[in-house]
Amino acid sequence: MTKYIRKTLFILLLGLSSTLIVSNAFAQEWPFVEGDYWEVTGIDIHDGGSLKYSKWLATEWRKNLDFSKSKGWIKDYMVLANVHGRVGEPDLYLIRVMESVVSGAEGEKRQKEYQEWQSKTIEEMQAESGNRAEYREVMSSKLLQHLKFRD
Repeated sequence: MTKYIRKTLFILLLGLSSTLIVSNAFAQEWPFVEGDYWEVTGIDIHDGGSLKYSKWLATEWRKNLDFSKSKGWIKDYMVLANVHGRVGEPDLYLIRVMESVVSGAEGEKRQKEYQEWQSKTIEEMQAESGNRAEYREVMSSKLLQHLKFRD
């Protein structure tokens, strides 16, 4: 065999082995499966506001999220306390769990349905939200996605 033919065969074999390695890598599945979305809101409670805010969470917030859950808009919700919080960290984390992120059109449809259920105008709901600023501050808002191990 000539040197040229050996070199060509070597390059072809190298290319073929690279293709097999890449094909095997693509044939393997990603180790995670995408799961639910978790919307996490960090809340700082002002001094002396814990009871007032806790009462609001246990009544109005809970009522609103029970409605959302009954409509299938969310799967679950919860409140987590930051037990050993450091300076600058939220006191509470309010969590809503949903299967998917809603589209713009679906969001508008839900807003209208929610507003009818509440029997309140947007202005009234905004005023109520602003009133909570006297005893709490929203520090952060995150949208996280649960990644489950593929079994």
